[in-house]
Amino acid sequence: MHLENSVTAAGFWLGILLPIAYLPVFFTGIDSTETLSIFLGLVVVHAAALVIGHDYTGSRSR
Repeated sequence: MHLENSVTAAGFWLGILLPIAYLPVFFTGIDSTETLSIFLGLVVVHAAALVIGHDYTGSRSR
């Protein structure tokens, strides 16, 4: 159970912090297939992190 809690916490915090990684992509522009692939990869990882971290108990008020 401890590993499951750790994975959920990591998913939660990755979902919170990952949008910072979008900024360089937006500032440089999506002007090539390589940049588009990086952007789409970030979106997929972000969505997965949100799904995995959804049940993180540390994010809820008591």
